[in-house]
Amino acid sequence: MSGDVITRFAPSPTGFLHIGGARTALFNWLYAKNRGGKMLLRIEDTDRSRHSDEAVEAILDGLQWLGLSWDGEPISQYARVDRHRAIAEELVKSGNAYYCYATPKELEAMREKARAEGRPPRYDGRWRDRDPSEAPSGVKPAIRIKASRDGVTVVADRVQGDVSFPNGDLDDFIILRSDGNPTYMLAVVVDDHDMGVTDIIRGDDHLTNAARQTVIYHAMKWPVPTMAHIPLIHGPDGGKLSKRHGALGAEAYRAMGYLPEALCNYLVRLGWSHGDDEIISMEQMIEWFDIADVNKGAARFDVKKLEAINGHYIRNGDDDTLTEALCAFFPHMEGGDYFEARKSDEKVRQLREAMPGLKERARTLSDLADGARFLFAERPLNNEDKAEKILSEGGRDTLSKLLPLLETAGDWRLETLETVIRDFADAEELKLGKVAQPLRAALTGRTTSPGVFDVIAVLGRDEALGRIKDQLA
Repeated sequence: MSGDVITRFAPSPTGFLHIGGARTALFNWLYAKNRGGKMLLRIEDTDRSRHSDEAVEAILDGLQWLGLSWDGEPISQYARVDRHRAIAEELVKSGNAYYCYATPKELEAMREKARAEGRPPRYDGRWRDRDPSEAPSGVKPAIRIKASRDGVTVVADRVQGDVSFPNGDLDDFIILRSDGNPTYMLAVVVDDHDMGVTDIIRGDDHLTNAARQTVIYHAMKWPVPTMAHIPLIHGPDGGKLSKRHGALGAEAYRAMGYLPEALCNYLVRLGWSHGDDEIISMEQMIEWFDIADVNKGAARFDVKKLEAINGHYIRNGDDDTLTEALCAFFPHMEGGDYFEARKSDEKVRQLREAMPGLKERARTLSDLADGARFLFAERPLNNEDKAEKILSEGGRDTLSKLLPLLETAGDWRLETLETVIRDFADAEELKLGKVAQPLRAALTGRTTSPGVFDVIAVLGRDEALGRIKDQLA
């Protein structure tokens, strides 16, 4: 494969890495990796009123968490403003752009007239062919592109197909404002050209922008990158994706306990698929991905589907890797201080030992943490109401008979403990649940946990017997 492919992800630093942006970054990254190319990162920070250093850090952090590494240093669009201005002036010299001295008042009058006549608001070209010597004094000009008024501009799109835009609708749009700041339209073209970008993959809300940017490429006699405009993600009801649907930042999914590889697996299938494959590893994504296979229709975000995929990754995850991921998750989760304050080498060892039982019941790292809470609890336990009810309604009597048998157990292995507990239930003519329920309540203070045999074995002899004795005291 050629190594000449260069894609880019170009977020605006106004907030976290939202879920739509994460998918766009993923598609760019996969396309570049599939072709042995590079993905560059550009921060589109020309709008200084909305710029935030914290947002830049959050975007970089979100990409790194997802495993979407970029090549080279992140590029600041704002830092390249002199280059953008120079190109605008160059376009004026070549006759492909011109100085426009129309005042805000004149522009508003144009818009009002167009509205009154039922036309879309368009600049009327009044400075298109006038000599700058006619310029009014004291008015700083903007620079406008001199767009063709006839024919069409065609965007050859790898997802949408060929899309035609009548040139009359594209307008002589501004490329450099009167305050000397470049517009987004110009800055993007100059940056993509200078960065050597060969393939632009972005949301289809940029399709009209693509037509205007193509006009600038042609005016500069630069090659137009290959374009691919992917449909936006919609909510489950088909409406625009909003926070109530799950349009949160990557950091929110991290805090809820989703694994980055599961989130990438879910996102890649929003608009792209490989047969009926549901679970796709990063290696398979890189091998199989092609932008031409992206659907034209909008994908619908489904949190339940994401949760199901995440659950698959947890149930099938390597125990050591999951233990590491869970410990790394504590500082990011709500209430994670509880675990952080009690974490020790011994607790981590117990966590690893308990992981086979914990992961069977979990869909997220939050579920794993909740299941593992009994390991971190300090004696004497604070019983939940339901657990206390079980203990007070005969449970403690059962445990007082079981305790001596556990104290004399030959060893503290799961198999031995299971035999002792089952034999006790048989001898007392009790169903196993009538023994397991109070035992679980005593060991965890709760009515739900991994299997009670796993729990008692993982806690170890001293801690398990100590917790039972606390409850009987």
